[in-house]
Amino acid sequence: MLQEKRQTLFNCKLAGFTYYDGPLAWQDLQVGSKLTPVAEDNKYDPNAIALFFGDNKLGFVPKEKNETLRHFIEMGWEEAIDIRISRLSREEYPERQVDISVGIARNANKNQE
Repeated sequence: MLQEKRQTLFNCKLAGFTYYDGPLAWQDLQVGSKLTPVAEDNKYDPNAIALFFGDNKLGFVPKEKNETLRHFIEMGWEEAIDIRISRLSREEYPERQVDISVGIARNANKNQE
């Protein structure tokens, strides 16, 4: 049986949600949905990490929180990063509608290989 161990690093708002595909993907998003982090070249933020739900770019890890995660990605450890939606609120101001939980995770069976 596969069991995943996860340690939460921080919780925050998803940045830039209204500027990308967030509104298009809204109906498919759920609390617990896993997001895929992708390092992105960005003239405003050298450590930018875009977040995708399937093919939909939802936004970014906030600039003040992304440096360590960027190092994980650059080292090839992006599979250890576990980013999930932790809150959705249609009633909030659009840039405050989605909270994310950022953690590191590993498959517990890897130690048994």
